[in-house]
Amino acid sequence: MDVDKIVADPSSSTSETAPDATLVVFARGVIARLTLWPALRLAIQESWGGPESAQKQTWMASVIVDAFDSVESTEIPDADYVEDMLLQIMSDEFDASLEDGSGQSVAKDILRLWTQLEESKGEGLVREWEELAQKLKGKKVEHQEEVDGGSDWSDESGSDGEDEDDDATENAPTLIPPKEDKSREPEVDEDGFTLVKGKGRR
Repeated sequence: MDVDKIVADPSSSTSETAPDATLVVFARGVIARLTLWPALRLAIQESWGGPESAQKQTWMASVIVDAFDSVESTEIPDADYVEDMLLQIMSDEFDASLEDGSGQSVAKDILRLWTQLEESKGEGLVREWEELAQKLKGKKVEHQEEVDGGSDWSDESGSDGEDEDDDATENAPTLIPPKEDKSREPEVDEDGFTLVKGKGRR
């Protein structure tokens, strides 16, 4: 599919040359969702993929759309497959290794979009993503973490260091109550007489 044409003119999705209306809407949604991916936005912003970084985003969308277009409806890619594609492209084309789970989130959204379109639930999700993508135009992504060091693209703050005081108490020794000395207890025989024990045998 010519995703470049859709990027240049979204209205082309209604033209007679469109191969399939659902597929074109799906392509628009994939493009918009990739635009919302902070990891990819940063990679393009910093030109990690070279001077053609922006074009690589469009190519990535084409690869994903083709993966759904080239199989039977009963054999559509699952979220894990799409995630692997996204992470592989990010690694090969942008030299970025992601371990933050954001690829899985994007993959699940893409699969959810495909399912909605297949069930004829409208373009609501696509329009929502396109509106959000439009608002992000011109805005920069802040590079807060190293890409290879467990980056957190979703800007979720960790809670490291909050439990340091708890660790100190966890290592404290547990006090065990002393056992009772049964030798000091009086011993009663069968007739009810209390036996007196000496300290030692003669």
